[in-house]
Formats: sequence, structure tokens, C-alpha cells
Amino acid sequence: MPSLIDLRRRIRSVKNTQQITKAMKMVAAAKLRRAQERVLASRPFARSYEGLLADIVGAAAGDERVMSHPLLAVRPEKRVQLIVMTSDRGLAGAFNSNLTRGAWSFVAEKGTDRVQVEALGKKGIAFFRRRTITLSGEHIGIFDKGLYADADRIAKTAIDRYSNAEVDAVYLLYNEFKSVMSQKLTVKRILPVPVPEGQTTQDYIFEQSPDVLLGNLLPNYVSNMVFAAVLESAAAEHAARMVAMDAASANASKVIDKLTLHLNRVRQASITREIIEVVSGAAALD
Repeated sequence: MPSLIDLRRRIRSVKNTQQITKAMKMVAAAKLRRAQERVLASRPFARSYEGLLADIVGAAAGDERVMSHPLLAVRPEKRVQLIVMTSDRGLAGAFNSNLTRGAWSFVAEKGTDRVQVEALGKKGIAFFRRRTITLSGEHIGIFDKGLYADADRIAKTAIDRYSNAEVDAVYLLYNEFKSVMSQKLTVKRILPVPVPEGQTTQDYIFEQSPDVLLGNLLPNYVSNMVFAAVLESAAAEHAARMVAMDAASANASKVIDKLTLHLNRVRQASITREIIEVVSGAAALD
């Protein structure tokens, strides 16, 4: 049976841990508020941009110059680029494990010899370094800064590889922010840029030729998709960490209650034993 000193030390240790988890929850909540605002502000633009691009491509689908654009070229997926977005830090529940499990399932489906991984976040980098997979790039600190320039740089690298036929498709894998309690594992193909079936109902008058217009829009579309995924992943990470730290704080309270109850029982048993010894000694003297 542990002594009173051991129990007090354990209670003090758990209380210190609880203070840390509560502080981390508050920090995650503050970061989530800002990240959520950025996500909600970016979604209408991303949807509008995607719809506009689909309409323009559909309207110009009969133009051979448009359909021959390198970013619209559809090829058999013999070599695939997968951009995986994990976090730089842990203590976020199942956030990273769901991502790495989903990424490895994707790799197993496509074939380990056919997939190159662009890893964003220390957790993903560490995971894939221990596997027989080609790491085409490693990026740290992307989600803390949340800069468009970083996403644009990653997107341009993917565009260059696709345009030079080094890869035949580019996919994003990330956690989409749904709510504080829910994140959705999402796999999205961004290259080749999807072409809508059939003709669009919109009537466009092109001041520039469609191929020149799409030459500017298509790279920006890929950059915007990467940036939107970065914002979604950052918000989902903070939400997962806030929930995990809240659960850890609640579990610490339960442990403290159990240890305190055990401490009181041990102390009561010790007092009872001392009383019995005193009474027994007094009775022996009589």
C-alpha cells in the first residue's frame, strides 16, 4: 500500500499536469477562433473560384488550344504525387493518426513504388521517413504561419512536376474542419484540373483568348486549393487539440478525486491503528 507521502506526491503531480492541459486547451481555443474565422472567410471565395473555372472550361471545351493545356491533360496514373498535411505537434487526439493511416491506405492502393509524398508537418515527416516511400519534399511551420506564399510555393512545385510529366496526378490529403468536435479526412485531386462534363449554361464573352485566360487561372486555382487545405487543416488541428486537452483535464480531475479518496482512507486507517495501539497499551497497563 502506498504511503501518505507517495499519495500526496502523486496528487501534486497530477494537479501540475492538469494545469498544463488546461493552459493548452485555452491556447488552442484562442488559436481555433482565429483559424475558424479564416476558414469561414476563405470558403466562399474557393467555391466561387472553382465554379467560375468550371464554367469557363466548360464554355471553352470545344477549343483545342484550351483542352491541350498542360494542367488539363489527363494521363494514366502511373506516378502520383500525394501532399499530406499533418501537424508539427502532437497532443491532438487522433488527428495525426487518422491522417497517416489514411495516407498509408492511399499509398497501398496506388502502390508504394508509384507514389511520391510531399509531407507537411513534423508528424507526417517522421511517419514516412520510417516507411519505404519516396519523400519528394518536407515542410515545417506551414500551419503556424498560414501564409499564402508558402501554399503557392508548394503548389508551383506540384505544377512543375505535373507539367514536366514527372507525375501523372496530384492529390491533397488533409483533415477538413467541420466543427469543434468533428474533422473529415479528405482526399482531393487537384491535378489534372477537373473538367466538367457537358456545356455550361453560362454565356461568356472572352476579351482574351480562352487559352490565355486559363493559363492565368489554372495555376491560381491549384494554389488556392492548397491554401484552402492548409487553412482547413490548421483549424481542424486546433479543434482536435482543444478537445483532447479538455478530455485530459477531465480525466485528471477524476484521477485526483480517486487519489484523494484513497489518501483519506489510508490516513483514516493510520489514525485508527494508532488509536487501537494507544487503547491496547492503556488496557495492558491496567
